[in-house]
Amino acid sequence: MSRQQGVLARWAEFLPVTAKTPRLTLGEGDTPLVSAPALARAIGCDELWLKCEGMNPTGSFKDRGMVVAMAKAIEAGARVAVCASTGNTSASAAAYCAAAGIGCRVVVPEGKVALGKLAQAIVHGARIVVLRGNFDAALQAVRVLAERTPIALVNSVNPFRLEGQKTAAFEVIEALGRVPHGLALPVGNAGNISAYWKGFTEHAAREEQAGRARTTPVIYGVQAAGAAPFLSGAPVAHPETIATAIRIGNPASWDLAIRAQRESGGLFASATDAEILSAQRRLASEAGVFCEPASAAPIAGLLKLAAQTPGRFRGQTLVAVLTGHGLKDPQTAIADAPPLPEPIENDFAALEKALA
Repeated sequence: MSRQQGVLARWAEFLPVTAKTPRLTLGEGDTPLVSAPALARAIGCDELWLKCEGMNPTGSFKDRGMVVAMAKAIEAGARVAVCASTGNTSASAAAYCAAAGIGCRVVVPEGKVALGKLAQAIVHGARIVVLRGNFDAALQAVRVLAERTPIALVNSVNPFRLEGQKTAAFEVIEALGRVPHGLALPVGNAGNISAYWKGFTEHAAREEQAGRARTTPVIYGVQAAGAAPFLSGAPVAHPETIATAIRIGNPASWDLAIRAQRESGGLFASATDAEILSAQRRLASEAGVFCEPASAAPIAGLLKLAAQTPGRFRGQTLVAVLTGHGLKDPQTAIADAPPLPEPIENDFAALEKALA
């Protein structure tokens, strides 16, 4: 028997769905867990697995939460949805609005969105507004709009988003056959770290009820050094990083993320843009996985933590969550790459020499 397709069908018993909730899907979820032995050796752990969320329909983890938020919005009678976005949320919202046949409105901060992501929102038919200010200003604006109008807000402040995103934790446990010792992921607006912890703790509670041991992983939340409010302990007024997906200075899910870090016994770490870009290159060249810059942050963070405390991860199985595909932001990868070589003559001798 084949698996049911999509998050709403696959994980219905663990989601707040009813008989009236439309079973919307673009085939999201069931993303692969890819082994990265070369990077595991560099980090000093026994096993390193990459949760490749860039394999979702619009190329990012946002889809597994967006499908639940959108389905519940339709169930409640919404005809238009809105989001603020640094890119991935807008692409996901626009795609699911298109599939559901409702309108989509997107507010993006001026000059702060990768063009690959904005292109998705455009082709899916979203109405886009560019706001002067950063993501935090854009989120505040759409929250006020949703309070004053019947437009459904589908940012991660919508609790149904986190319900959908928690299913990634279930998939990690299912694929490994056990709970990993640690899980590292990038942190921007902090919805995803909160959702993973929700998923792991719900699984642990079910195990405990069944008389089995309660096990949860240590959570490592990695921010960009120029947008690291959890490290400074206060919002960052002007966040800056090449990793646009986590260029957020005042995370909406602050309290939930702090709870995930503390209850798991984990920590927040940061990585510079140079460290993030280096990790992005290593993921591509040593693991065969091309991810957007923000997705490389957890690898950069794990490498830094391992260097600071040799042996920290010895004997452990770790999972790094890669939240978005590299084709979301090809400009950054191209800008960081060496230039193409000069053309050669079209003859075998020249080709043989060039390839030697």
